[in-house]
This record gives sequence, structure tokens and C-alpha cells, in this order.
Amino acid sequence: MTNPLIAPEVDAQAFKTAIRSEWDRAAPGWNGHAPQLRQWLDRATEAMLEMAGVTKGARVLDVAAGAGDQTLDVARRVGPDGFVLATDLSPVILALAQDNARRAGHANVQTEVSDGEKLPVETASFDAVVCRLGLMLFPNPLDGLREMHRALKPGGGACTLVFGRPERNPCVTTLMSTAMKHAGLAPRDPFQPGTLLSLGRPGLIDGLFKEAGFTEVATTTIDAPFKLPSARHYLDFVRASASPVRQILGRLSDSAAAAAWAEMEERLAAFNTPSGWEGPNELLLTAGRRSPPQQPSTATSESTAAG
Repeated sequence: MTNPLIAPEVDAQAFKTAIRSEWDRAAPGWNGHAPQLRQWLDRATEAMLEMAGVTKGARVLDVAAGAGDQTLDVARRVGPDGFVLATDLSPVILALAQDNARRAGHANVQTEVSDGEKLPVETASFDAVVCRLGLMLFPNPLDGLREMHRALKPGGGACTLVFGRPERNPCVTTLMSTAMKHAGLAPRDPFQPGTLLSLGRPGLIDGLFKEAGFTEVATTTIDAPFKLPSARHYLDFVRASASPVRQILGRLSDSAAAAAWAEMEERLAAFNTPSGWEGPNELLLTAGRRSPPQQPSTATSESTAAG
């Protein structure tokens, strides 16, 4: 079924092909920023693993794993008796995730190139599913959530991490509005499917979790400021990712793109502090469970025994 949230003019397959290409290109730079990602997302990642129920010996599916920074945390948690399957649309970035796991000594990690909306896993084969800053980039996030639900064993848990409200993520909105202006494009709906803030509308992701079949759905809001030496360091991070900003500015001449980047740096300087630069971010952690098998009621059991 097609997600009604996605605009009809968006070609999901073409979108995925473009995203795969962008992440293949960006993979080395993204992997090179792993220390900054870890510092920024450490608290949110720990909360995600806790809310998903990642425990020792568990089988865990890491969807849209990227270069696998959080995959290493999952592998440490489940231990050598557990198992982690990391999936991603980009084969280049996933190869880096496998290499990072090998270097860290985690023989319990495997990788598989996969569309998150069509996971190549058996039904009811994982104890937990996690997805860190990936689901909002799916053209059909409901399909992705349905696949996560299908992959879970009854009673298993899933947790996703996405960006929250546009007004609480001023760095993202500054980047996008500046890029669109310099490209001569009209402002974009911040909730457009497949974009960074697409799941930030209050209540939206909870509704999608429930529609996908999850129970005990709950969302927690986390303030996660990105602390770096300067705004220029933040823009270096953006340039190293498959950000839509890069795609927009990639259509401009070198001088026009340079002017856009310069204005972004000027505007982002508003978040300078005496000790460096601190960009505000609001993140949403949403967790849900696949219902366990229903147990026969006591009355039914007694009546069966009496019969």
C-alpha cells in the first residue's frame, strides 16, 4: 500500500536511487566524522537501545545503519552470544560499517544491503529493531515501520530516532532555507516525505507506529545540541553527509554555491558560545512493541479443564 503522506509526484524508486548514489559518495566523509557523531548522539543512542529492549544475547536488526557507529553499541550490548544485522541502502557505507565492526572485534555483526521498506529478513526473527536518524529519509516510512514490525518476534521492541519540530531544529531549517533561496526555489514544506524533518509533526510518528501494528507506542523528546568548535566545522560535517543541501547547491556554479555556504556560516554564527559553537536540535525517540501471543483467559482454561 502506498503511504498517503508521500506526495503523488514523488517517484519513490527514483528517490531511493538518488539517495543511494549520494550516500555512496558521502560514505567516507560520514565515516570520518564518527567521533563527532558519537559525541552528539551518545545519550540519544543509549536511550534508543534501552527503549528497544536491546539486551545480552539478543538478535537485533539495525535498519539504515550507515557506517555503523550505533551498530558497535548494539554489538557491545548483546555480547558474543548475541547477533546484529546492519542493513542500509548504500553498499559503500555498509562496507565501512562491516569494516568498523571487524576492527572493533565484533564477530557477531553481519551486514546486508537492503531497502528499509523491503527488508530481506524472515518474519519474527529478531528480538529488537533500531533505526537511528534513518526513518525520516524513507519516502514511505509507514512501509518501513511495517517491515520492522514484521521482523520482530512477538513481544519484541523497536525504537527509532528522528528529528523533531522545525522550530526546534533551527540549524536544519537555516541550511534548507538558505540553500533554497540561493537556488531560486520556493520554500519547501518542512514535512515533505523523505526529508530531514518529515516526521517532526507532533503525533505523526506515533500514528504511523500504531498503523504499522505496534502497541505500547510512546515518544520521548530529547534536546541534543551539536557542540563543535565553530559553525564552519558544522558545515564541514554537512558537506560530508548526503544532505539535501548538497544536492540543491550542486546545481549551482561554484561561485554561487560558495556564496550560499558563506551565508549559512554567517547565519549559524548565532549559535556561537564562549566555548565554541552549539547548534540546537530536537530529536524524537519513538518505541513500540509487537504484541506477544495472547494467552488463554483463566475462565477459558477452567472451562476447558471442566469439560
